[in-house]
Amino acid sequence: MSEDRSVERLSVAEAAQRLGVTRDAIHKRISRGKIQHEQGDDGRYYVWIDTSTTGLDSSTDTSSSESTMEVLREMIATQERMMELTQERIAFLEQELERRGEAEERLHRIVAGLTQTAAQLSARVPELEAPASPEPPDAFESVADEQQGRGGPAPNAGEGQESGPEHPEERSWWRRWLG
Repeated sequence: MSEDRSVERLSVAEAAQRLGVTRDAIHKRISRGKIQHEQGDDGRYYVWIDTSTTGLDSSTDTSSSESTMEVLREMIATQERMMELTQERIAFLEQELERRGEAEERLHRIVAGLTQTAAQLSARVPELEAPASPEPPDAFESVADEQQGRGGPAPNAGEGQESGPEHPEERSWWRRWLG
């Protein structure tokens, strides 16, 4: 070995502390073959570290952790934006739910008003029904014939009196003539 290089055999914990990384980082380097290592008689791993280049390893780890931090910052920013979007969506849905509730209330008021109006109108139906006519049903046919011009002129035609089922005393000329 050269005199400017000093290599030390360290345990995983010591190497992690010296390099400024975690034990897991050292184990990963061992599994990838990125660091010289050996397994001792006790089953533990030991790594060979060049102490003259430990500063280089820590700078590499620092740049690596800086890039990791940048990725984490981006992930946090993305998560914050997703939270904002989710909150906006929740606010929109709450407004939509409130609007639909108000629309439902209006519909209930309209239906209640229509129901009340229908009840009032159904109570007035007996008032609006036509009175029963003492004439037989064929009297309507004679009135329809007179209106279509099939029969002769109605009696008292120029005097402004109405004829029909409301005025049973005024019958068609042929009913009066035939009896």
